[in-house]
Amino acid sequence: MALRREKICGTFNKGSSAKGARMSIDENTGSLPDVGKAPLIVDVDFVEEEENTALPLNSADVISQPKSGRPLELPLPIVTPAGRARVVTVTNQKGGVGKTTTVINIAAQLGLRGHRVLVVDADSQGNCATGLGVDKSKVKHTTRDLILSPETAVNARHATAVDGVHMIVGDRTLVGLEQEMLRQLGRERRLAEALVPLLPHYDIILIDTPPSLGLVTINALVASDGVLIPVQTEYFALEGLALLAGTIREVRGLLNPRLGVDGVLLTMHAPTLLNQQVANEILEHLPEFVVQPAIRRNIKLAEAPSHGIPIHLHDPNSKGGQDYQGVTDVLEGRWGLN
Repeated sequence: MALRREKICGTFNKGSSAKGARMSIDENTGSLPDVGKAPLIVDVDFVEEEENTALPLNSADVISQPKSGRPLELPLPIVTPAGRARVVTVTNQKGGVGKTTTVINIAAQLGLRGHRVLVVDADSQGNCATGLGVDKSKVKHTTRDLILSPETAVNARHATAVDGVHMIVGDRTLVGLEQEMLRQLGRERRLAEALVPLLPHYDIILIDTPPSLGLVTINALVASDGVLIPVQTEYFALEGLALLAGTIREVRGLLNPRLGVDGVLLTMHAPTLLNQQVANEILEHLPEFVVQPAIRRNIKLAEAPSHGIPIHLHDPNSKGGQDYQGVTDVLEGRWGLN
């Protein structure tokens, strides 16, 4: 049932009944009545009437049936051109899933295996520098300078606590970067252009991103060959994955056709029923993308940044150290580094 409103307007002349009164023009002079004799407008009244809008029986064809959602689809990666680094963005729009921890420890493990690695910290928190033993107070050029002034790319690199691993430091100046870039043409491709002179000098470039899908993250995706997605084995994991998958497809279709997903990494995993159920569901949906083993919750992983070193230098035999070694074994093969 629905309510239909009917508008009723009436007028009345001063000193006469409102019912049936009408505003008229003098037939002899063709002029309007004097102001004192002009009709006054009655306030609008509304009459509510019930209208029968019930659907007829057997009207299943009238009601649109809910359609099943689009299955979770991720684009497969393509091979990196010979002679240059593979650029991989580690991203998830959900915060606290272990993006920075993943960047630090995979980069360190690859560096210890003899690969040339560059870490680009595009997160304004700048935690990669802390985890890799870089003193941010002595840094002159940051990721912000790299994006706004690509000619600083060579001088923006800094050595880390791990031989073979260099990094470009992110800091809080990245917070206002998006506003500055809004006035620039080709703003989505600035990071890609800045990394061009560095590509021949590394085997892998890892980009750490903020927990959002802003312009800085879009720049990282446009600059990348692949995406590594850390996913916490908690309830909302698949929902966040679906949103990120849509963003990756859009970037691939509009800005970077070579972009693919290199892997989905299960993080902060614990031997609980809920964690195992979520992990099984992700495995069921994305069997070809999930990187095993899952990264277990481990206090040593949390302790390592306070010492300014990755887990492989702090406690390589801990659960976190063993898990990241296993993950790096898989990714090393996927990236063609072994």
